[in-house]
Amino acid sequence: MRKSFTGREASMKEEKAKVGIGFATGRRYFQRVLRSYVYNWKESRLVDSEKYSLNLFVAYDLSYRNTKKSHYTQLSSSVDEMLDSKCFIGQEEVEEEKKSLVKEGVVSSEEVSLVFGKGYASQRNIVLYSALKNHVDYLLYLDDDEYPVAVTDKLGSTSWIGQHVLKTHLKNIDRADITYGHHCGYISPIPSIEFSTTLPEDTFRLFIGAISNDIVKWETLKKLIKAGGVSYADPEILNSDDVVEVPEIKHAKFISGSNLCLNLKDPGRLFPFYNPPDARGEDTFLSTCLSERKVLRVPCYAFHNAFSTYNHILMGVLPTKLRPIVADSKEIVRRFYRSCIGWIRYKPLLLYITDRDRYSETIEEMKTSLKRTLPAISAHFGTESFFNISKELNKYHRLVEKHYDQFARVKRIWSNICSYLREID
Repeated sequence: MRKSFTGREASMKEEKAKVGIGFATGRRYFQRVLRSYVYNWKESRLVDSEKYSLNLFVAYDLSYRNTKKSHYTQLSSSVDEMLDSKCFIGQEEVEEEKKSLVKEGVVSSEEVSLVFGKGYASQRNIVLYSALKNHVDYLLYLDDDEYPVAVTDKLGSTSWIGQHVLKTHLKNIDRADITYGHHCGYISPIPSIEFSTTLPEDTFRLFIGAISNDIVKWETLKKLIKAGGVSYADPEILNSDDVVEVPEIKHAKFISGSNLCLNLKDPGRLFPFYNPPDARGEDTFLSTCLSERKVLRVPCYAFHNAFSTYNHILMGVLPTKLRPIVADSKEIVRRFYRSCIGWIRYKPLLLYITDRDRYSETIEEMKTSLKRTLPAISAHFGTESFFNISKELNKYHRLVEKHYDQFARVKRIWSNICSYLREID
């Protein structure tokens, strides 16, 4: 695996904790996001800290947006000098690691492809594996469309507040297995909707209930839709140091996949990321593994620029008002549709894990709800592609036991890989 080290690492004191910062990315403007975070770490005095070393792990996908390797690996000198080490992981490096694990007899070629195959969960897993291999103590996952700022709304005008994301996690991660923060901005892919006789509110509520998970509450979502899809930071959280232990809901302690920090000091307490093929939900399925783990919600925000509307924030241009996301373009409708497909593909497995007794009954209720609501949904958004949601539900329902067994296998394979890493230390 390609690594590059600077002189700072050679002079690093032994007692420094190794902090990993992990990105799973495929966007051209990744460098801008990284630069923003690195200067944020400088401002929060982590770059020159005697307690921590900062180590970057980037798993990049050239096929996602037709990018080049240099878009990720060629860091500016000002960014490079503030990092203690860098590890860039493309498909070539992934294949090298897979061959090495097979050659050492740790796993078979089929098994290693389950953990380090294609998709977002696999990208997260290769970052975690690389961090463990490099003896990292804590690993913070960041997304390439999230920035270290919070936005609030008061009397119709926005205010922006810088966030010390990494510093907040490091303050709390030693007493937890996982810490995760808050998000603001464009968190939800659901656009602003004007309910009408064509699409009544009750119809949309029934549709969302069919495709979403238990943590999505309609009243909260209704407020978000009325706000044009914009979520604002809670001033009480911004002005507080309070940390909240995440409760368990139906065998899951729900977390987010970014603004997420893992304590790697005991690899035996770690779990891999997983999602059914071509689905998402890798953070949700990790959530189902955490019953015996301590998970803390920490008071820091990241601004989610989901629609790439506000890339200029990274250049210091802060809008005084956030525009609502209206379904007036094919791209916004397409993004909502893709999200619906992603949700419905992983919901059968989530139900199977968290509510097995009612699984069959709930699936039938979902089918009925979709049959009642999809004509109105398709008419409102002007495309019959939404009818594919029912087809995908049927497909992933048929495969749920296969996906459940696959998830269990991935966890066993991951345990074997972690045992191997401990043996070669």
